[in-house]
Amino acid sequence: MIFTATQIAGILNGEIEGDETVEVSKLAKIEEGTQGSLTFLSNPKYTQYIYSTDASITIVNKTFEAESEIKSTLIRVEDAYKAFSQLLEYYNMVKMNKSGIEQPSFISKTASFGENIYFGAFSYIGENVVIGENAKIFPNVYIGDNVVIGNNVVVFAGAKIYSETSIGNNCVIHSGAIVGADGFGFTPNENGEYTKVPQTGNVVIEDNVDVGAGTTIDRATLGSTIIHKGVKLDNQIQIAHNVEIGEHTAIAAQTGIAGSTKIGKHCLIGGQVGIAGHLIIGNNVRIQAQSGIGRNIKDGEAIQGSPALGYSDFNKSYVHFKNLSKIVDRIYKLEKKTKNNE
Repeated sequence: MIFTATQIAGILNGEIEGDETVEVSKLAKIEEGTQGSLTFLSNPKYTQYIYSTDASITIVNKTFEAESEIKSTLIRVEDAYKAFSQLLEYYNMVKMNKSGIEQPSFISKTASFGENIYFGAFSYIGENVVIGENAKIFPNVYIGDNVVIGNNVVVFAGAKIYSETSIGNNCVIHSGAIVGADGFGFTPNENGEYTKVPQTGNVVIEDNVDVGAGTTIDRATLGSTIIHKGVKLDNQIQIAHNVEIGEHTAIAAQTGIAGSTKIGKHCLIGGQVGIAGHLIIGNNVRIQAQSGIGRNIKDGEAIQGSPALGYSDFNKSYVHFKNLSKIVDRIYKLEKKTKNNE
């Protein structure tokens, strides 16, 4: 997409200083700007680059005062950082402005959907599916029977939504995510063989949830696996059957949550955290990366380690651990001295 300085200034309500007709088609860091690119300056540490950048357009604060000649066309705004973020949102909105039904695709005759829908090529929409308005289903997406999807939902290419899943409004499901696969339910018999326990529940995702690429959310054995409103899930997270995640909790990549664990509201969980099954994690809990959780966690706790300790206790213990060899040497010397004095 190509934008002129005049168009960008109109979007941002900015003032142009330079060539109003100059065009840009890409974004760049100010220190890496090239002809045809758009950049911004908000952090004073990068001011030096505005005099050398080859970017065609640079967004700056209205208060910016140049000390020497600048090649780039300037667009002056109240807050360059916020303006650039606004422009990114606008760019994404334009880029995502797809509509219609591409072919080939399969849509069951029993499916229903609202206005301004986009179904990408090779998408599959099963029986009795209900999809709201302004939904965008990208190519190669599978949506199983009896799925319900709300308004303004985006499901990116290659995601799989199994049957009976319920997804609220304003959700984003990224590529490769799998929602509603069977939970890991098997029971051993007397011969040591495993028999599958039928997974007859579903997954419920409430409004304003983001599900990262490659993340898997298993259906419940009975009842529902529930992701409450505002939850943000990073890439490659495993959420097992009957897990419940509270409102506005954010979880970083490669975390695994075992079956039937309940996580509270407004929690922050770092990457590669392992959480055992049938636990209760309170509200406003902070779990540092690579921690192993094998116990219930009270509201407001901050923990780290494997098995996890209180965050401050872990840091104190870690100081001693780093000095462990010195401490052992001191103990040996004290023991030797004690024996010599006997």
